[in-house]
Amino acid sequence: MITRKRLAAGVCGLLAAMTLALAPTPASAGEPDAKSSPKVELTLDVSGSMRARDIDGQSRMAAAKQAFNEVLDAVPDEVQLGIRTLGANYRGEDRKVGCKDTRQLYPVGPLNRTEAKTAVATLSPTGWTPIGPALLGAADDLKGGDASRRIVLITDGEDTCAPLDPCQVARDIAAQGIHLTVDTLGLLPDAKTRNQLSCIAEATGGTYTSVQHTKELRDRVHQLVDRAAHPVVTPVATEGAQQCTDAPKLKPGLYSDREKFAEHRWYRVDVRPGQELRASVSVAADRAVNNDYGVLLRASTVHGREIVRGAEAGDGRTDVISSGLRYPKAQTTASDDDGEPTAETVCLQVSNSFSAPASVKTDPGLPVELTVDLVDGPDDASDAAFFGLGHGWWLLASLALTGLVVGLLWGWLSRWRVTVWRTN
Repeated sequence: MITRKRLAAGVCGLLAAMTLALAPTPASAGEPDAKSSPKVELTLDVSGSMRARDIDGQSRMAAAKQAFNEVLDAVPDEVQLGIRTLGANYRGEDRKVGCKDTRQLYPVGPLNRTEAKTAVATLSPTGWTPIGPALLGAADDLKGGDASRRIVLITDGEDTCAPLDPCQVARDIAAQGIHLTVDTLGLLPDAKTRNQLSCIAEATGGTYTSVQHTKELRDRVHQLVDRAAHPVVTPVATEGAQQCTDAPKLKPGLYSDREKFAEHRWYRVDVRPGQELRASVSVAADRAVNNDYGVLLRASTVHGREIVRGAEAGDGRTDVISSGLRYPKAQTTASDDDGEPTAETVCLQVSNSFSAPASVKTDPGLPVELTVDLVDGPDDASDAAFFGLGHGWWLLASLALTGLVVGLLWGWLSRWRVTVWRTN
């Protein structure tokens, strides 16, 4: 009897162990959740101007419907897709009512292609162009989850619902740090529409595309939906401090932040002996700024002594300015209580010298993207960083020594020539 109980207990234990071994393990911190699916919302302008027949002999609305139908057939299975409209319902002249005319035509989720195509087929160009409210609604539709999120805005004109500036709406969305990208497509856009759609896209790290033909529209929307299924690395939102002692401690990775005009922000990185810190920063001008600006990335000790710096200046020709630095930490015998080499806390300072006219809003701050990497330090004497040339002292000393030797040789040769001349 006892033997049978022990055998049964052993079999139960074996089955429990096999169950645990076969059960899926939860994702560890920092790893993507396998169940998270990318989300995309196609936001389509259905205002009255979409009746114009100037795209491949058909109306802009017909071209958009044709492109949508072909895109819906090719949406990857892992993508959750939704459709939102603006200006599709209200036909009246009341601007206040027309500027609220945006609704979700198809909810964000697993795609039923037949239902989505049927919903698109019912659309008819109607009213106003409330781009700002549509962006707010689309951002709300995409809430939840940690996968990539993307709004694809398709319109043939600029927003008609000021003072709600859609460019400012896009900046506010970006400032929330929710990693929501807005891509914009302009159908035969004029200069004002082009500028507004470019501003919306740049504020969120998206792209702007001008479209002249149905095939261009189809290919571009398909490309953006496919990009959501295979996203690039998403920056981690962080917030720099006003001084190093309060700064967030960063590990190797890609980070995003917002920095006011002419502001200094601090971050901290622990660098162990034998490692090399490589850091770079990019600051984007997502609004009208004055020419002549710069960015500084400086590494210093916790006591304020500068280690190395990188700086770059611009003159208004580009919308993004970047700089970087390297700091190799030499090997040492010092160690902590656990026997590990003692790490040095390096303070990273990011500063900018942007300025803007008084009419330009300064909130939220300018987009900042900071990259931090720790690699094995150089062990090759041919590497300039191995000698600490980033500090400037080795270079200065070598130049001074070279000048001294050349001066002595030149003086000796001059005296020898004078002596020979006098003798002869």
